[in-house]
Amino acid sequence: MKIALMMENSQAGKNPIVNDALMSVADPLGHQVFNVGMNSETDHHLTYIHLGIMASLLLNTKSVDFVIAGCGTGQGAMMSLNLHPGVFCGYCLDPSDAFLFNQINNGNALALAFAKGFGWGAELNVKYMFEKALTGERGAGYPKERKAPQVENAGILAQVKASMLKSDYVDVLKSIDQDLVKTAVSGERFQACLFENSQDPKITEYIKSLL
Repeated sequence: MKIALMMENSQAGKNPIVNDALMSVADPLGHQVFNVGMNSETDHHLTYIHLGIMASLLLNTKSVDFVIAGCGTGQGAMMSLNLHPGVFCGYCLDPSDAFLFNQINNGNALALAFAKGFGWGAELNVKYMFEKALTGERGAGYPKERKAPQVENAGILAQVKASMLKSDYVDVLKSIDQDLVKTAVSGERFQACLFENSQDPKITEYIKSLL
């Protein structure tokens, strides 16, 4: 599985801690991690609004399979990611959130709080969240006897979201303030992840045209 980690300006200083925790879980599982957001406070400036654009591009082009994002509370990142087509982002504060999201909702993105509650032992909590989010059978249900309705409801949610976002995805991108999009795609690590892994030439060419 290809996983993108993206962090914005307010919590960029914690990126090495979060990235190390993610790598410690992903590497033994054979997953590939792309650290595509800010990796320090001096890196190119991103807000949680940019993270939504970035996540949607990587997921809709199948450049990655899963996105881990966040901000101070995680709420802004979750709202931003869920605005976009093809993104199903959950909110995660502890390992049980990650486990239940994996088992019940089977989405493709998580938003974490990297300031609220990020105190002593925070790197352990983050690591355990990643373990629960990235292991086990996705969509297995919890409790297991509830699997059938949970899978059905997840499918219905996807259909409802698709019906509300019928425009061509490139048209959706063009309808956004283009300066926002340009800033979102300005990072070298993000561009490398997108251009080397994208399975959608139309979207890729549009992003290249902006650059």
